[in-house]
Amino acid sequence: MKYNFDEIISRNETGSIKWDEVPFGEVLPMWIADMDFKSAPAILKTLQKKVDHGIFGYTAIPETFYEAIISWWKKRYNFNLEKEWLIPVSGVIPALSAAIQSLSKTGDHVMIQSPVYNHFYSSIENNGRVAIENNLLYNNGEYTIDFEDLAQKTADPKVKILIICNPHNPVGRVWKKEELQAVGAICLENNVIIISDEIHADLIFKGHNHIPFASLGEKYSLNSVTLSSPTKSFNLAGLQVGYFFTQNEQFRKAIQSSFKLMGIELLNLFGITALIAAYEESEEWLDALIEYLHENYLFLKEFINLNLPQIKVTRLEATYLVWLDCKAFGKTADELSHELLEEQKLWINSGTMYGSSGEGFLRINIATPKAQLQTGLERLLKGLSR
Repeated sequence: MKYNFDEIISRNETGSIKWDEVPFGEVLPMWIADMDFKSAPAILKTLQKKVDHGIFGYTAIPETFYEAIISWWKKRYNFNLEKEWLIPVSGVIPALSAAIQSLSKTGDHVMIQSPVYNHFYSSIENNGRVAIENNLLYNNGEYTIDFEDLAQKTADPKVKILIICNPHNPVGRVWKKEELQAVGAICLENNVIIISDEIHADLIFKGHNHIPFASLGEKYSLNSVTLSSPTKSFNLAGLQVGYFFTQNEQFRKAIQSSFKLMGIELLNLFGITALIAAYEESEEWLDALIEYLHENYLFLKEFINLNLPQIKVTRLEATYLVWLDCKAFGKTADELSHELLEEQKLWINSGTMYGSSGEGFLRINIATPKAQLQTGLERLLKGLSR
C-alpha cells in the first residue's frame, strides 16, 4: 500500500486529549473520535511550507478556500454548492451552538435522534433549550428512524429544530435518500428547521453513498443548515476548521450574527491551509484510508464473532466508530466501560454518553494501526471473558 497506516506513532506527551489525558499509565485509548494516523502527505507538505515562511499573522480567507469546498462537494457527492451559501467557521460544534442560538429561543425544544453524538445534548442545554429524543429503532443489530414518533413529536409547536447526524455517530448508518426525504417532509409540515451534521460524510464504505440533505430539493434546502469539516476525514481536529452552508439567507445571516457577537470570525491560518490541501490534493489518501478502516472493521467483526459471540456488532456503513451491543453481559454500559478501563486499561466509551437508548452498548474507535486494534480487542476479550 502506498500509505503506511500500519505505522505506530507515539502520541504520548504531545498534548493529545486522547493519549495524554488518561487517568493512569499504559492505558490504550480507543474512545474520542480522532485517528492515530499521520494526515495526508500533501497536507503535511503545505503546512511545513507555511511553517518555513515563519510569519503567522491575521489571515484572510482566500478564494481557493471556497473553491476547494465547492469542488469537493461536486466531485464526491454531485452537489452544486453555491459560494454565497457557504460560511467558514472554527468548527462544527461552534456552528451547531450558533445555529441553535440563532434559530430558536430560550425554552424551545430541539429534537435529536438518539443514541447520538453526546455534544448535541450539551449544545442544546448550554443554550437554554430542551433536548427531546426521537429514539432510533433498533432491531437485530441495525437501526432505522421511528417516523411515527418523529411525526408525533414534531407536531408539538415547542419543537423548533431537528438535528440529524448523517452519517450517524455512533450507530454508523448512512441514511438513504428515501429516509431523508421522509424526515424532511415531516419537518416541513410542522415548521421544524433541520440542522444536518455531515462531518463524517467523507468516511463512507463501499456500497453506500452519502446524500447531502440539501441536495434533496430546494424546499428541503431552504429549510436546513448543513455543518461539515475535513477534520474527521483527514485527522485535523486540532486545527479547528469547518464550515456551514444554507440556501436560506435569513438562516445564514442569523447564524453569522451569532459568530460576530462571540468575536470568532477569523480562522486559524493552518486550518485554512490544511482544508485546501485536503480537498485539492488528498483524495487518493482518503480513499486508501477508507479501505484500511473497512479492513479494521472486518478484522474486529471476525475477532468478536470468534471470541465474544455474545456481542452483536452493529453494521458499520461509515465512520470509524463501531457500536457494540453488550447487553448479553447483564451489566450497565457504565459498569462495563469502567471495568475495562480499571482492569484491562482499555478506554472505550459507555453507550449512555449518547442517550438513555445507548444503555448496554459500548463505542470503540478503530482508526488506529491494526496491531493496536488487535491489542485493544485482546484486552476487551480478557475483560469480558471474566
